[in-house]
Amino acid sequence: MYSVIIVDDHPLLLRGLQDLMSAAPEFEVVGATTSGTEAVSLICDLQPDIAVLDVAIPSMGGLEILRATRNKRLTKFIFLTATISGPQIADALKMGLSGILLKEYAPEELLNCMRKVANGGKWLPQELLSRASMPSDEGMVEKLNLLTARERQITVLICSGLSNRTIAERIGTSEGTVGIHLHNIFRKLEISNRTALAALHVQYMTANNKNV
Repeated sequence: MYSVIIVDDHPLLLRGLQDLMSAAPEFEVVGATTSGTEAVSLICDLQPDIAVLDVAIPSMGGLEILRATRNKRLTKFIFLTATISGPQIADALKMGLSGILLKEYAPEELLNCMRKVANGGKWLPQELLSRASMPSDEGMVEKLNLLTARERQITVLICSGLSNRTIAERIGTSEGTVGIHLHNIFRKLEISNRTALAALHVQYMTANNKNV
């Protein structure tokens, strides 16, 4: 049986992950926390076989946790995240990350990822690795400037977690029209899903804030 520590700042998701792993006979959850600081202590004290970390935890996220505990070579690290940038992936790989999984995937994918990592393998999807191979995300971020004013408006609403129907009601158009705009946004940015759009939007806002 493999020991596991789970770290996520959303209590409901954390509870769901505990239930998922508790139902798998090969895994035992020995610690779960919403705090990055507490996660470091748990990993150092318990030295679990696997640590499943969210990247975006306030005050101390997955990268900082990985950096603070990477000398615990017995522990293998997996990122379970909604969004992650190319530079973040590159940094994590340098520090020995064993797996990356986006939260949009089915729960069974997480268990498959954990099984592979527990047996000494890697779970590093090519679509995510390709981001790390880029020297920077600046070129991708600049593509957001190609969007029309309406497309940028819809991008912001999508990144707020709203559905196409809700967005249509908010801006006074049809759900089908929102879908067409979304298709054009994906085409212009050369991406295929909302998760990638959200990650790109965060990078765009960060870059703009630095230039202010």
